[in-house]
Parts: sequence; C-alpha cells; structure tokens
Amino acid sequence: MRFRPRAFREEPEINFIPLIDVLLVILIFLMVSTTYSRYAELKINLPTAEAERQQERQDQIDVAVDANGRYSINRNPTPFDGVEALGAQLRRAGANMKEPVVVISADAKAPHQSVIHIMEAARIVGYGRITFTTQAATK
Repeated sequence: MRFRPRAFREEPEINFIPLIDVLLVILIFLMVSTTYSRYAELKINLPTAEAERQQERQDQIDVAVDANGRYSINRNPTPFDGVEALGAQLRRAGANMKEPVVVISADAKAPHQSVIHIMEAARIVGYGRITFTTQAATK
C-alpha cells in the first residue's frame, strides 16, 4: 500500500465575522440600556469665607432667617404666609432695583426648608442672582 501525500493541506482559519457580530450586539445593548442622568442645578454664587468684609451692593435685598424659621426682609420682620406671599414681599423690596441680588443670611440652626422657601420665592419673582452670607471662623 502506498500512501500519497495530499496535494494541498487545509489550514485552519479563524472566522472573525461572528465575533464582530456578537461584539456589535453587546455594544448596541449597552448603549440602549445605559441611562444618562441630568442633574438640575440652581445657579448660585456661593461666597467664600474671608476675613475681609465684602462691599455693600446697592441693588441687594437682605433676607434673614433665624433658628425658629422667622423671616426678615431688609431688617423688617416678615410673616411667612406662603411662598407666593414671600415672593410679593421680595418684589416690593426690590421694586426700584434693576437686577437685585438676594442675599440670604440663615442661622446655622435654621430649618433647611426656610432657605428653600426664600429661593423658591426669588425664582417665582424672577430674581436669578442669589448669594449666601458666611462668617469667618473664630480662632
């Protein structure tokens, strides 16, 4: 018996097409299933605590909140009858100002909701410039 060598030898080949198909399906699945979060932000200029006193602005409305949640606009006590009423008080306080800055001075123990009420009232009235006061730490 005589064995002849084959005229050609089959080389094993790697087929990449199914691999690429699977990778594309995985990529499309990840793109579709990923959610992109958008965070709603309030544009607020937060001051830094410095030892030097900031200059007084001419067009500013000072709003203070004490630890019990009582409000004061430009050093006049203001009862809280709702966000719309607080907005009307802010509008009266800034009636002759071009673009007033609402300066919020809140006690460290003031309820967080009290500050949110002021910010919401300023938004309703259309005052977009809001800042907070701080005090320097004592040594």
